[in-house]
Amino acid sequence: MPEAPLSRGAHHPPTAVPRDQPPPAAARTAAAGAAAAGPPGLLTSLAPLLTEWLPRQRWFAGKGRAVTGFALVSATELLPWRASGGTPGLLHLLIRAEQPEPPGHRHGFGCGHRRGAAASDCYQLLLGARPALPPPLAPALIGRPSGGPLDGQTVYEALADPRLTTLLLERLRRPGRLGPLRFVREPSSAIPAALAPRVMTAEQSNSSVVYGDTFILKLFRRVSPGTNPDLELPLALARTGCARVPAPAAWFEAEPPAEGAGPRPEPFTLGVLQPFLAGSRDGWQLALDALAADGDFTDAARALGHTTAEVHLAMATALPTSVLRRPQIEHLAAAMSERLDSAAAAVPALQPYRTALHGAYEDLAELGRAGRTWAAQRIHGDLHLGQALLTGKDVGDEGGDAGGDVGGGGRWSLIDFEGEPSRPLPERRRPQPPVRDIAGMLRSFDYAAAVGRHERPQEWAGRTRAAYCAGYAEASGTDPRAEPELLRAHETDKAVYEVLYEARHRPDWLSVPMTAIRRLAAARA
Repeated sequence: MPEAPLSRGAHHPPTAVPRDQPPPAAARTAAAGAAAAGPPGLLTSLAPLLTEWLPRQRWFAGKGRAVTGFALVSATELLPWRASGGTPGLLHLLIRAEQPEPPGHRHGFGCGHRRGAAASDCYQLLLGARPALPPPLAPALIGRPSGGPLDGQTVYEALADPRLTTLLLERLRRPGRLGPLRFVREPSSAIPAALAPRVMTAEQSNSSVVYGDTFILKLFRRVSPGTNPDLELPLALARTGCARVPAPAAWFEAEPPAEGAGPRPEPFTLGVLQPFLAGSRDGWQLALDALAADGDFTDAARALGHTTAEVHLAMATALPTSVLRRPQIEHLAAAMSERLDSAAAAVPALQPYRTALHGAYEDLAELGRAGRTWAAQRIHGDLHLGQALLTGKDVGDEGGDAGGDVGGGGRWSLIDFEGEPSRPLPERRRPQPPVRDIAGMLRSFDYAAAVGRHERPQEWAGRTRAAYCAGYAEASGTDPRAEPELLRAHETDKAVYEVLYEARHRPDWLSVPMTAIRRLAAARA
């Protein structure tokens, strides 16, 4: 017999399934509280389906490790479903996926599990429920639960259903609370109703829905307590008047349940609604187009450098800054060295260059010991050509200006301030030297030159890198090339990361970062 319908806004303490041992008394009490808040059997009935479906999603971070169980953090019914009729239901879940601890895992930083316990990441799921799926929604199928409150329903990825993504926009248009979920809208934002939704297919670590070419909703899939930088930074920048970053119009978050006697965790940022820059093109495709046409990209790069500096200056005004002194600089260099050793152990091609690359980090540490200091502030954290959008310009137009825009009316904007999603959230929110962003963009120029098959890729990249740094210097008053040790250390660290990534995921691309490794090692020698 099907269990009772799920109560709206049910909020469960974390309860895991399956369990190998009977839970202790405290856990039985928590489970009883969960049953009182909502129907029993929800997670038990969904677990077999999610075990198959979740690892196949592009945004699932634990690929290559078995899912051993799930823990329900919260369940909220955004739209009730009926056993009969054509109205779909919409269920919002926060679920922890338990897996064997990955090698070299660092505890803390909001990782969500105790030392010695199974590793777990928390994921945001939006599930639709219908008695049967219409043919257009067939690719979104997750499965049919056996037992539990969804017994007899067909469960599917809700973002594929325009009726349900429209409902999500309505929740953002009308701020308020529903169970653990809180919907917020900026008072100055006007969000029209009835904007046709479409899901973007190019996402990797998150999911995005575009509404009528007017707004884009970015949904964070892997979440943790604390404000996501992709909300925090654009919101702070908007309040300084910086127009280089689309300002959040609305967002929603979840208040996690208290765990134990400690303080309640910070809310999870779940999604951010921002203006959609219709007609824009990202810098990666623009650079490849310029290369294919044997065109010059230096004006565009110079304007992009100017834009990067504008955003850095605005962040330094809007948010706290700090100074890196000897202890922090030595710690930074040591962390870079540790990452190099770990990567070299996994990728033997790095071994011949270890001594010279370590020397770049030692040069940085030595400057700290000599009394050199550097400013640290909030930064983008994962800046590359794909995170820069150009609007209102044909890539073939020539010219540029000192204002950071490209000739022909083109204007650069920066997006995706989440940072590297694989890094713990507190680490991504930590002040860092702005040169880390600059190093990421310089590496992106190298990638474009190689992928675009320029006959002299290092020459093209060199001109483009110089133009970008010159534009940055014009706007900031500080040329990143004037601190070669700091820039070389960060660029080396980024190239080492790229070597490890390409070796694991795209071995055919390994030659791109290895070319940079050889150049950086030779420069140090």
